[in-house]
Amino acid sequence: ASGQWHRSYGNEQWEFDEHGLMRRREASINDIAIAEKDRRFHWPAPGPRPQDVPGLGANPF
Repeated sequence: ASGQWHRSYGNEQWEFDEHGLMRRREASINDIAIAEKDRRFHWPAPGPRPQDVPGLGANPF
C-alpha cells in the first residue's frame, strides 16, 4: 500500500506423499526492502507476467 517493494529470499523444504500431494512444507524466508531502481520486474501488480517479458528459464536480466 505504501509503494515500497521487497525482494524475498530463503530456503524451503517440501515433502510429498505417494500421490504427489504436498504433505509438509517448511520455509525460512526473508524480505528486504528494495528501491524502485533495483526492481527486476516492472509491470503493474497484481497481474500475470506480460507476454513480451522473458520467462525465468530465459535470460530475464
